[in-house]
Amino acid sequence: MNTKELRLTFNEYASRDELPAADKALLEQAAEATKTSYSPYSHFKVGAAVLLENGEIISGSNQENAAYPSGLCAERVALFAAAAKYPGVAVKALAISAKSNESVINQPVTPCGACRQVMIEFETRFQKDIRVIMAGEKGAVIVSDSVNKLLPLSFDGNHLLKEK
Repeated sequence: MNTKELRLTFNEYASRDELPAADKALLEQAAEATKTSYSPYSHFKVGAAVLLENGEIISGSNQENAAYPSGLCAERVALFAAAAKYPGVAVKALAISAKSNESVINQPVTPCGACRQVMIEFETRFQKDIRVIMAGEKGAVIVSDSVNKLLPLSFDGNHLLKEK
C-alpha cells in the first residue's frame, strides 16, 4: 500500500479591489447576473460569468423550481449557454458571485459538486485550464487556476474509453 497526499492551492485576495483588472471585471459581471436569479425558495442569488477564448462573456444565474432537483445552478446555466452559442470555443475563466435577501454573504461562494463536474468536462474537452474566481457580496475572493484543483481525482471521459 502507498499513502498519497493531495494538496489544494489557490490564491486568496482580501477584497475584489486587489484582483487583477480582468478578474475584477468578470466578477462584476457575475455580480450583475445575480439580479436575474429566480430564487423564490432559497433567496440565495447566484450569478456566474464565463469568459471564452474568443473574448465573449456569457452570464447566467441560478434558476430554482418548486421541485428542487429541476432547478439549475448559475455556473451550469452560463456554461451551457456559452456552449450553445459558441460551440467549440474554450472557456478561459468563470466568475461566481452570490448575494442573499436574508443576510450579507461575506465569504467566497464555491461551486457545488455537480457544477464542478460540468466544469471538469469543459476543461477536459478543450484540454485547457479554466480560471475560477469565487466571491460573496463582500470580503475575500478565492481564485483557482484550474477546476481540477477544485475537484481532484475527478471522473472524466477518459474513464469511459475502452481498451482493445
